[in-house]
Amino acid sequence: MPKLKTHKGAAKRFKKTASGRVKRGHAFMRHILTSKSKKSKRRLDLDTMVDKADEAKVKRMIPY
Repeated sequence: MPKLKTHKGAAKRFKKTASGRVKRGHAFMRHILTSKSKKSKRRLDLDTMVDKADEAKVKRMIPY
């Protein structure tokens, strides 16, 4: 079997955890931050897991 290529765009956005789940960051944290509350910015700063429905697609993009 040939090697699988990593999708470089996905590799920059997602990381695999030790348990095999996929971690992602939140959107809406790049600009226009002055109009957002401290609470919302703090919550968006935390990483979260990719949804189960999308996990298989993301894992296929980052095989290693």
